[in-house]
Amino acid sequence: MTLGKLTGISAIAEVESRSISAENPTGERGQGGRRTEGTGARAARDLGVGWKVSPSIEIAAGETVTLADIAGPGCITHIWLTTHVDHWRRLVLRAHWDGDDAPAIETPVGDFFCSGWGRFAQVNSLPVAVNPNGGFNSYWEMPFRSQARITLENTHDEPVIVYFQIDYWLGAVAEESAYLRTQWRRSNPLPAKTVHTLLDGVEGPGHYVGTYLAWGVNSTGWWGEGEVKFYLDDDEEFPTICGTGTEDYFGGAWNFDVPGGGYTEFSTPYLGMPQVIRPDGLYASQQRFGMYRFHLPDPIRFRTRLRVDVQALGWRSGGRYLPLQDDISSTAFFYSTRTSTNRPEAPTHDTIEIC
Repeated sequence: MTLGKLTGISAIAEVESRSISAENPTGERGQGGRRTEGTGARAARDLGVGWKVSPSIEIAAGETVTLADIAGPGCITHIWLTTHVDHWRRLVLRAHWDGDDAPAIETPVGDFFCSGWGRFAQVNSLPVAVNPNGGFNSYWEMPFRSQARITLENTHDEPVIVYFQIDYWLGAVAEESAYLRTQWRRSNPLPAKTVHTLLDGVEGPGHYVGTYLAWGVNSTGWWGEGEVKFYLDDDEEFPTICGTGTEDYFGGAWNFDVPGGGYTEFSTPYLGMPQVIRPDGLYASQQRFGMYRFHLPDPIRFRTRLRVDVQALGWRSGGRYLPLQDDISSTAFFYSTRTSTNRPEAPTHDTIEIC
């Protein structure tokens, strides 16, 4: 049986299902709904214990809290989380596997859930679902062998309320299971005639499974001619995998432009552009796009190392490409046999705040 897939879902597995939330912060058996204090205590004052006394947590300004600290082996199968839309780019999600002090996942919450622009858009992919109004769901498989620790950092100067639930099982993890990892980067703006790096410094073996881009266009005209390139193993100047354009990589074509409709949002199991923010002549003076591609049936496998980047290209007169200086944030998802390797600088309030 492959856990988490429809194939074999009828098979009995030798694992124990558990769940962590503010109502059961340790995930222990029989400990849910027993809180006597919490953010719902006043609402439950006439009903008492067992009546939603602790549905959420408050994270103070600048504070990092531990959502889950799980002794393994086991596997996280689902994370549900919600908070006010203002905080989607103010909270940083981190995951540490097997006691590693360095995080394997280190990403603004909104970007991890394909919502990097701080506005709701329905996402209907297989690993990530975002539902009205800001219900974040992750179905990424996250195995661990001795420990899983999930934290949230509030980079804002005000407290934040967060609702969450982390579902997992405890039991033997297959020997070939790798660790889920991410890299988040932002070029704001992208320096002239350079590329935006999605992934670098990664050691294999492993496989690349997903890209989310929050792309802010700083100029007029079409912006998505740039190629996405994957440099595998011994590749140096030239990559093994080279796409034909940004909209092509995300499964679209012809500028995502449906005649008569212009830019057109879409969300499918493996790829989509669920968010298009159009200028209104006042506050949203630039077009912004949220796009994802998940390499689930087509993972990009590497043996020793992997580097990924994307060009930002538009058009100039005479049918010539125009290098752009856009605001590009990327979240790269991949699996690795290592709990951590080299990673970019940690997201901070200044680097993740939406302008």
